[in-house]
Amino acid sequence: MKDAHTIDGVGMGLRSCHYQHILQHQPAVPWFEVMTDNYMGEGGQPHHFLNQIRAQYPVTFHGVGLSLGSVKPLSERYLERLAELVDIYQPAWVSEHLCWCADAQHNSHDLLPMPYTETAVRHMSERIEQVQERLGQRILVENLSSYVTFAESEMTEWEYIHEICQRADCDLLLDINNIYVSACNHGFDPADYLAGIPKDRVREIHLAGYEVKDQLLLDTHSQPVHPPVWALYRQAIGQLGSVPTLIEWDNEIPAFEVLQAEADQATQICQEVADAA
Repeated sequence: MKDAHTIDGVGMGLRSCHYQHILQHQPAVPWFEVMTDNYMGEGGQPHHFLNQIRAQYPVTFHGVGLSLGSVKPLSERYLERLAELVDIYQPAWVSEHLCWCADAQHNSHDLLPMPYTETAVRHMSERIEQVQERLGQRILVENLSSYVTFAESEMTEWEYIHEICQRADCDLLLDINNIYVSACNHGFDPADYLAGIPKDRVREIHLAGYEVKDQLLLDTHSQPVHPPVWALYRQAIGQLGSVPTLIEWDNEIPAFEVLQAEADQATQICQEVADAA
């Protein structure tokens, strides 16, 4: 099994439609991000292929189902299975979203935002600490794209994230596309966002594409990375230095070569920034 603790460079999200291509061609991808929720079941084809790919590539875990911001207790069943998967596949790290998606009766199957309040900071931090204690390691939390704001918010999103990372002693998965989408939807300057995040906590960056509908930008993960997001990524790398970066593409997934071209562009930007430093 490849050492998963040497994550570097530009990786890709592992998608089932690319299993065969990866195993047949063994592309020069430094690492893959595994969508944890797709492997919660035992056995079957998902694990058959993941076992083979994990033997050749380092991986990270990325989840959508913990519902960190919910008021209902964290699912012990979910946490137990997540811990089992961590033991089996030894990912370099585990990440989740700063959101809620379910209450006691319903699951929205969407990543819903929180108000940026002291109460929310405290609640989210306590829940993250529970997860970290169960897994025996720090996790990464990811910033969302958002389409609504809350009148009761007491701080900016970047102040909210900064407080959570400090109190929960967790790390940050910085989604550049989400910053740009939210900045356009809510009218803030993404440069202020980059200036306000806890830079020493950023362990991974996400890049993805958006769509425009009814004058809103939507984080659909169904398009190539747009030019203004590439520009913001260049700015982020200039401030943060080299950070492992992931190309996300979850809907209308193209051929593997298209994702490889996106990864190559991210690699080129990192090299250009390093050369100019």
